Amino acid sequence: MKKTVALTFALLMSTSLLAGCNTLEGAGEDIERGGEEVQEAAE
Repeated sequence: MKKTVALTFALLMSTSLLAGCNTLEGAGEDIERGGEEVQEAAE
């Protein structure tokens, strides 16, 4: 029983971490696009 609970907890934690990484990656891409637009406007 304890192994099942530990495995379930580990699975949920790894899923949460992967989702967080994807979110941060997407935010980084949005910020990069915004910076490129500012550069183009400055030129």
